[in-house]
Amino acid sequence: MRLNTLKPADGAREDRKRVGRGIGSGLGKTAGRGHKGSFARSGKGKIKAGFEGGQMPMQRRLPKIGFRSKLKNDTAEVLLYQLDKLDAGDVDFAALKAAKLVPSSAKQAKIVKKGELTKKFVLKGVLATAGAKAAVEAAGGKVEE
Repeated sequence: MRLNTLKPADGAREDRKRVGRGIGSGLGKTAGRGHKGSFARSGKGKIKAGFEGGQMPMQRRLPKIGFRSKLKNDTAEVLLYQLDKLDAGDVDFAALKAAKLVPSSAKQAKIVKKGELTKKFVLKGVLATAGAKAAVEAAGGKVEE
């Protein structure tokens, strides 16, 4: 092996395109750019995203609709049958958190009428639906806000 016999493996190096070097090269005359148009010109090959050739673009043709609020729903729902599992007496937001009926991320709780209530509860500082209020009062309790 001599330095003058070394050469890269077959296919390892590809010859560069020599554009505009005559008809016999296959890349003469228009040099692979076709006839006219923006891609045939020098420095004009980029079209910005969303450009539709001068036609009114899709994002401008469609109406602006909707709004998505970034506010989170911080109110946790507590069902009547879940509330019935607690010991009778005063129930406030802290008691619901302690009983793990409300997630730690919640800022307030609301009692929703689903199921039956058999014990007497006094709800303090907790929201309640109209049906839930009626059920609590029917069981002998009351709702204080």
